[in-house]
Amino acid sequence: MKLHELKPNEGAKKARKRVGRGIAAGQGKTAGRGMKGQGARAGGGTRLYHQGGNLPFFRRLPFLRGKGFTPINRITYNEINLDLLSGFDEGSEISAETLLEAELLSDKRNPVVILGRGDVNAAYKVRVHRISKSAAKKIKAAGGSVEIVEL
Repeated sequence: MKLHELKPNEGAKKARKRVGRGIAAGQGKTAGRGMKGQGARAGGGTRLYHQGGNLPFFRRLPFLRGKGFTPINRITYNEINLDLLSGFDEGSEISAETLLEAELLSDKRNPVVILGRGDVNAAYKVRVHRISKSAAKKIKAAGGSVEIVEL
């Protein structure tokens, strides 16, 4: 097979619709724009969200425009990956307080979650609010222990 013999699959390429080229082409006369009206004119058409005299949908809603919805009970965690724990000594206890002392927390008011990126080479006693399954598995495989603290 040579480069000039390559062809796209059957049906992969579709010819563009040539509108306004006579009635035999199937898109002649009005060229798919209907009869008369705003949409038939050059540069015509309506703006986004136009509903033709109805009160637009976004104005029927209460005032939350552009802000979306923020759940009031969402918990934001301090995410700590296993590769950040390498600075701790063998057998040391890792908790929110020790992580705060090590300046690994972004916000001390938020709970701590341990995530599984990286490896564990030492046995740690981990006491945190949440831990991923892969992180708990790696810590236990290294001889450590995991304890979940209530929020």
